[in-house]
Amino acid sequence: MPRTDRLFQLMQALRDLPPPATALALAQETGVSERTIYRDIDTLRALGAVIDGEAGFGFTLIEDAALPPLGFVPEEIEALVVGLREVMEIGDPALAKAAHSALSKLKARLPQAQAHRLRHAVLTAKRFDPPPPPGIDAGILRQAAWDEVTIRFNYADATGAHTSRAADPLSIVFMQSSHCLLARCHLREDYRVFRLDRMRDLEVTDTSFRPRRIPMLREFQARLRAENC
Repeated sequence: MPRTDRLFQLMQALRDLPPPATALALAQETGVSERTIYRDIDTLRALGAVIDGEAGFGFTLIEDAALPPLGFVPEEIEALVVGLREVMEIGDPALAKAAHSALSKLKARLPQAQAHRLRHAVLTAKRFDPPPPPGIDAGILRQAAWDEVTIRFNYADATGAHTSRAADPLSIVFMQSSHCLLARCHLREDYRVFRLDRMRDLEVTDTSFRPRRIPMLREFQARLRAENC
């Protein structure tokens, strides 16, 4: 692993683990030796990270002095907590992990009083009936939408009928109780909504539809709003 990547991974482990994090725990989290942890802690401190603690006791990330502190009003902090924890509850595995990481980074960047409010927020989010898992890699699907390239996949509708589709992915939306892809379907030559849990065998092609994603998405969203008025 490149040293820069290892240092970033160590910073994230310091944010995620309950403080003070021992060298052993950090080593297990990052997959390196305890001796490497001690060297990397010294490197991070030299780069400006404020890390309290020592060998035999454990380490606590106080703040990253190289980055300016963030400031939020109390309601903004509550909104961030609710939003990120909602993503942790309903997001696909990669997105849920990213939300957890973002929450940890916020805790590390906020002033102490606001970090305390973030850790002990009054509002939270909990889903007792999580959405069905996607049948494809949602991360690959998101990237295809960003790259504006056509995808192919197999799809089962509500009756169980299977079809092979080619589509231009526009956006992923959480609707009611499932994640759905908004797309322009080549088979139907029109906009369609596909549930991710009914999609299989995703293939990303090299056919680009750039730069039409944003105009098509706006058109589809306008149609959906009109249909639900």
